[in-house]
Amino acid sequence: MADPTSDVPTTRRLDRARRAVGRAARAARAWRPRHGWPAAIGLVLAALVASVVFGVTTASVQGALGPHVTRYDVTTDATVTIDFGPLGTLQIDSPLPATLGVRATVQEIPASVTELGEARTLQALSEDLNAYVAFFSGPAAAVQDVAYALVRDAVARSAAAFVVLVAAWFLLRWLLGPDRRRELVDRLAPHARAWQAAALAVVVGGTLLTSSVAPGDRPAVPQATSAVFDGTPLAGARVTGRLGGVIDTYGGYAVDAWRANEDFYRSAEDSLVAAWEDRAAEEEQAAQEAAQQDAADRAAALLAGPDQDEGADETSTDGGGGDPDGAAQGAGQDEPAPTDDPDGRDDPAPSPTASPSPTAPPVDPVVLVVVSDLHCNVGMAPLIGRLAELAGADAVLDAGDTTMNGTSVEQYCVTSFARAVPPGVALVTSPGNHDSRETTANYARAGATVLDGGVVEVAGVRILGDRDPNETRVGAGGTAAAADETPAEAGRRLAETACDDGEVDLLLVHTPAVGDAALEDGCVPAQVSGHFHRRIGPEQVGLGVRYVSSSTAGATLNQPTVGPLSGVAELTVLRFDPASRRIMDYQVVSVAPDTSVTVAERRPWPEIVEPQDEEVPGFGPEGDGTAPGDDGAPEG
Repeated sequence: MADPTSDVPTTRRLDRARRAVGRAARAARAWRPRHGWPAAIGLVLAALVASVVFGVTTASVQGALGPHVTRYDVTTDATVTIDFGPLGTLQIDSPLPATLGVRATVQEIPASVTELGEARTLQALSEDLNAYVAFFSGPAAAVQDVAYALVRDAVARSAAAFVVLVAAWFLLRWLLGPDRRRELVDRLAPHARAWQAAALAVVVGGTLLTSSVAPGDRPAVPQATSAVFDGTPLAGARVTGRLGGVIDTYGGYAVDAWRANEDFYRSAEDSLVAAWEDRAAEEEQAAQEAAQQDAADRAAALLAGPDQDEGADETSTDGGGGDPDGAAQGAGQDEPAPTDDPDGRDDPAPSPTASPSPTAPPVDPVVLVVVSDLHCNVGMAPLIGRLAELAGADAVLDAGDTTMNGTSVEQYCVTSFARAVPPGVALVTSPGNHDSRETTANYARAGATVLDGGVVEVAGVRILGDRDPNETRVGAGGTAAAADETPAEAGRRLAETACDDGEVDLLLVHTPAVGDAALEDGCVPAQVSGHFHRRIGPEQVGLGVRYVSSSTAGATLNQPTVGPLSGVAELTVLRFDPASRRIMDYQVVSVAPDTSVTVAERRPWPEIVEPQDEEVPGFGPEGDGTAPGDDGAPEG
């Protein structure tokens, strides 16, 4: 039996700890600043203001401007300045508050971008023009990325400055000691007003010296402007240096390309809306006609029922109304007629003369919009968002190759696609061989769910997928392994994950072959992929159905994927039944290079056919001349 006195030291230690905490709490409540709360609060606020001013005015990040790496710095001249080095600058009035502005210093084009094309002058200029067209097709995303990065940097710098100021304050107090501090206070006290005035003068003077005059207060100095920018977001921009001549000579080409791109995708979006509404009207009319025909058939069957019963031998076991529809077809079946459904069929629109069958209410399908191989064609971003709205999508599935080469300057591409998805609609992606971990991380920060080998549930659909095991870098030797496993090994790993989980509804991968193992094992009922830039299927593979999406960028061989479409771009709308946990149907939406849009009819998703055991073709297991699965009748 334990000695009761053994708990005494523990109790005493707890009592001492409680008393220490109580003393500390009382001391904290009783503590008062030596010079009063107003002075202490004023000192903290001054430190905060100084820290925020320092953090905001010194914020600096590295981003992209078209194909160029660019450094962005916050300034206090109320101007957004794009510095092209020896060529000069382009300036517009800043939309930021107070006198804050931004200076973008354009630097080199990364080697990973220049490798996309040969270094011939016209070829390189064309590559740059395509990159700028893509950039200006989604400028809001790029501007927001830079703004968010500058805000994060400003907050970090402000916090660091405040910590440094607080630490310096307490360090100085410790170094001086209480006696020296009292001595300094006594000496400075008679001159307190003079010191306060001097500090105020330093702050005001420093602010005026480090800030430039706002545009409205500047003296009128004529600066070069270019008519090239008329009608664009850069209208009224001031151009300095040699850049003015360059813009006047070549800027028209870039502006014309930008305008053509804007007009093309605006027209394509209008065509999409019109085509979708036309298809919806056709489906509604077809449904109404089918319902009317069904009602007429039911009424005719009810009226013809007694006459048909007199001429039928055994169409009814109770001698009553029987099965009018079956009698009309001459089918002598011994099947009792349901009392609530006279013709024995499960029709979506019941007859107005009969009560509906006691079936479960229909379940609303989950709508999925599939895109693939976007290759940085941000012009398609508004169309993806509009189709998601029109279709009432619950999720957008991106089957990979969202960028062209996975470079840092392609961040605005993934951001544009992510922000085009309507609020409340999930975005799921399986990175492709043209994507990189950097651009995929940017995609995730913009709101996309990036598959990483595990199962995620989106809108009630359990989705499995992972990044592509290969990596393609144009100009850098082609395709190479991006991981420590081959595509076959990656496919086997995903198959094992699906089989262990047992409830995977959809496999989303980029390269179709990576998902074949899971389909053959029967562990996933459906797979969606891309990579080939052409639509294949849906078709049965193993014990599942595979669908290969075509390029949503209209990607064609040796043609750019930015600007107006070079080929047909395709998106697919899938409807998933949450009750049966199977895809119901699919619908292809095609955007042509002439901006016309075709919305195809919904087609049923293929049923999975269980394979039969055919040890010897045409013969059963016992060699009795019957095919496996037959009812015993010989083949004819």
